[in-house]
Amino acid sequence: MDYLRNLGSAAVSTLVQKSGINLPFTLGTKVAFCETFWSLYDATKRDDGSLVSVFEYDLIHPLNKSTIPLARNALRKLRTIRHPDVLKFMDVVESDSAILIMTERVRPLSAALQAWASKGQQEREDWLLWGLHRISVALAFINDSAASTHGNIRPNAVFISPSGEWKLGGFEVLSSPKDDNAVLYTMGDLLPEAMVCASPEVKKGGWSASKEGPISAADSYALGLLLHSVFNPTHPQPSTAAPPHPPPQPSSRGSMPISVFPSFKKLLNPNPKGRMSPKNFLDVGMAETAGEGSGFFSGNRLVKVCGGLDNFSLGSEAEKAALLRTLKESASSFPPEFASFRVLPCLVSALEYGGASAGAIVPLVLRFGKNVSTENYSNVVLSPLVKLYASPDRGTRIALLDSLSEYADELDKKAVVDKVWPNLQTGFSDTVAVIREATVRSIVILAPKLNDRILNNDLLRHLARLQNDPEASIRTNTCILIGRLGPTLGYNTKRKVLVPAFSKALKDSFVHTRVAGLMAFMATSECFDIEDVAGKVMPNIAIATLDKEK
Repeated sequence: MDYLRNLGSAAVSTLVQKSGINLPFTLGTKVAFCETFWSLYDATKRDDGSLVSVFEYDLIHPLNKSTIPLARNALRKLRTIRHPDVLKFMDVVESDSAILIMTERVRPLSAALQAWASKGQQEREDWLLWGLHRISVALAFINDSAASTHGNIRPNAVFISPSGEWKLGGFEVLSSPKDDNAVLYTMGDLLPEAMVCASPEVKKGGWSASKEGPISAADSYALGLLLHSVFNPTHPQPSTAAPPHPPPQPSSRGSMPISVFPSFKKLLNPNPKGRMSPKNFLDVGMAETAGEGSGFFSGNRLVKVCGGLDNFSLGSEAEKAALLRTLKESASSFPPEFASFRVLPCLVSALEYGGASAGAIVPLVLRFGKNVSTENYSNVVLSPLVKLYASPDRGTRIALLDSLSEYADELDKKAVVDKVWPNLQTGFSDTVAVIREATVRSIVILAPKLNDRILNNDLLRHLARLQNDPEASIRTNTCILIGRLGPTLGYNTKRKVLVPAFSKALKDSFVHTRVAGLMAFMATSECFDIEDVAGKVMPNIAIATLDKEK
């Protein structure tokens, strides 16, 4: 079994074989080492084939014996702390030799930073601020709602999802000061390079000293160092990282935005009681009035788009329209992974509600869907659109039909026959003329994917009725459509349907319908036997020579 070979652990193999427990994933390649005792693997979830990640902790490695409590704490906290910006726990397998934690698919921040190093300055700055916003939200939740200190805020504790979003992990020492057995205050020093991100009071008096100050103090200081390191990865840490602790100098700003620098200095305040908390940092960044030293999050386009997407269903029509306009104008400038895995799923979800926004959302779904790989396009884009044909909302239907040419080629014949057609045909008898006409036009595109039964029976019955439609343009388009379908119809169907249909058009009160009848006879001339031409086609065409229209 490949996943056991990749795992490389005889103990786990024995556990599975003897206990009958199956691993819920298939391990792929090793991505990185996290700290010194976790190994990160790409993996595949076995029940549905979805992409996941697996963190492996080797319990029998001699160097890991002392840090086993930290690994177990990480597992316990990851299981209990659920938040959109926290690494998503999915499952765990434990044995005598290893702990294997399955999470959403992620990659280390360090790898992402390398990939973004070649991007343009503004694009990179937008992405970094968006990521720091998500980490600040997660950290504020941990400090305030969970009343805990993370204790390990550093690049190695941050992971990137397929959508490019930053997820907070690294829960090895996450602890509450109310917990008598909290590992942070007794074993915090066991973390690799624990003092690199430690605050001045921790460096002076150990992790137990952090109990005396605000619960967020140690994390605030580490957040400041994280901020500096992501904007200036090649620069040394600011001088506040080691005593004495003068305020950061302007020369240490590097690539950090000017608006962030004042908060950065407050995060690195040597006095824990005067230090800015992650919650305050978040509030300053989200200030409505952007100015010097504030609004650096609220003005970020990725932050604004995410906020709008998350609250789309609750927003007013004006707010929805503004967001959709922003998406339309900025679509080409979004990171591809953000467009495919963050924006697109939210837009597809919003379509389920229908309404006036559908006409604007469907084109955006197709536009953002261009970034989706060929193998995923059907599930990610087509399946939701096909389901929408069952929606009774007319705005949704007209949006689907107006954009049909952009995705029709990707539809398979079975989906059109079994899922699209049963709902599409209701449009032929809709009380709104625009829907009827759009339905007729759609058949020109979908006809090659309809089976013979539909073409020669169901469809023609609908079209025969539409030749009497009160709307002249619909009668005209119906005649044109029958003319285009003519060569694909069965032999007997051609003989029974074409001449009566086109002859009826020649007698229509609307001149363009009569012209369409003549053009249809010409386009289908090869569909008629010589006898039918002489006995049926020519007599019906002859009357057109007396038409009042020149």
